[in-house]
Amino acid sequence: MSQLGFFDIANRYAGLDAKNDPLLKIDSVVPWEDFRSQLEAVWRKPSNKRKSSAGRKPWDAVVMFKTIVLCALYNLSDDQVEYQIRDRLSFVRFPGLGLEDKVADAKTVYLYREQLAQAGMITTVFETFDSYLKDRGYLTMGGQIIDASIVSVSTQHNKRDENTRIKAGETPECWVEKPARFRQKDTDARWTKKHGKSHFGYKNHINVDRRHKRVRRYHVTDASVHDSQAIDEILDANNTASDVWADSAYRSAQIEEMLADKGLTSRIHRKGHRNKPLSKREEQGNKTRSKVRVRVEHIFGSQSNEMGGTLVRSIGIVCAKARIGLKNLTYNMRRLVQLELLAVAPP
Repeated sequence: MSQLGFFDIANRYAGLDAKNDPLLKIDSVVPWEDFRSQLEAVWRKPSNKRKSSAGRKPWDAVVMFKTIVLCALYNLSDDQVEYQIRDRLSFVRFPGLGLEDKVADAKTVYLYREQLAQAGMITTVFETFDSYLKDRGYLTMGGQIIDASIVSVSTQHNKRDENTRIKAGETPECWVEKPARFRQKDTDARWTKKHGKSHFGYKNHINVDRRHKRVRRYHVTDASVHDSQAIDEILDANNTASDVWADSAYRSAQIEEMLADKGLTSRIHRKGHRNKPLSKREEQGNKTRSKVRVRVEHIFGSQSNEMGGTLVRSIGIVCAKARIGLKNLTYNMRRLVQLELLAVAPP
């Protein structure tokens, strides 16, 4: 093997640029420094609370944030993102590291995300990025589309009486006696059924603006919560249009009345009932609404197929909210790249 030349690394990076490195595009459109003050408020102690300035300096907050963004972009575990940054040039460049720089180990990545999760910082960063989008002219326009998707976590193999006590908000006595086992139990996630198949985990409830197909608001619950129960949490009063699209799970007299009181126009799918099927006109109306509502399915499809899936590798709803919020945020970053390209494309 020949010795590494002075320009060899630059040539390799030029080769990545020629192949349209997607991470380089994301890096160029996201205002990372806008997040710095918020991230450092959580990651670093104020100078007046530090015992001394001695010891190893903490990792740069933006570098660490970019690292967990990589986890969300490709659904990587903490061990995998450490390995990939050591192994891949594009992953080294994205956080702003050089080949000679140290790489944060998996435990540091975990602790960093944990601190952001406990502080609720992912929601703050999500809102900061959304404000940046509005400043760039990507307003919430054309109406809003709402939907929810199940996010799976590792299945819990509990006994029936243990599940009964968990649902009652209690902790099984045998778990208290075995703290190591208790730490591996997710007592916040719940089971639900969809299309005859059981799922265990959480739900990602999102609000998408029709014009730009971006996640504008989101809310995380356990999987047993019905889609319609989270509608108040995700409705966006700032959308320039009054139309609200959703599937038939959101159709009820109560929701129709609530939307009318807020001055919103319901475009929610109608649903048939026993001995009262939909008329031809109502079926055609649903097909017309589907042409708009399908845009929210594109987002869930992108997260599942292009971003490595939505499986959450964490325990508890606090961490689940952080990871699902990061997934929504990183989707918005990828979508901004597409919107910027569309803005400069010839008509």
